[in-house]
Amino acid sequence: MERTHLDFDRYFDVVMATDEAQAAEMTVEPGRSVGGPENYHTESDQWLFVVSGSGLATVDGEEKRIDAGDLLRIEAGERHGIENDGDEPLETVNFYTPPR
Repeated sequence: MERTHLDFDRYFDVVMATDEAQAAEMTVEPGRSVGGPENYHTESDQWLFVVSGSGLATVDGEEKRIDAGDLLRIEAGERHGIENDGDEPLETVNFYTPPR
């Protein structure tokens, strides 16, 4: 067993990894965006769970609203970006399979 505590005190931090998967916490401050049209993972799916906050996810040009409690799967090769258009930090937990 392995345990960690998520504190969302930095932009991006890999908090746990195995040969099959990787977990990371990510905080996007209000008015900021990460990723974009050139951001993709060639061999890894990304599962993004919104812990708190809200924003917009753009995946291969399709825009979707994301809010606390939402789970988004970004398939390997899909170009993507996340924008925090809210007033609070957008805190997410991300799983990559296999690890990026």
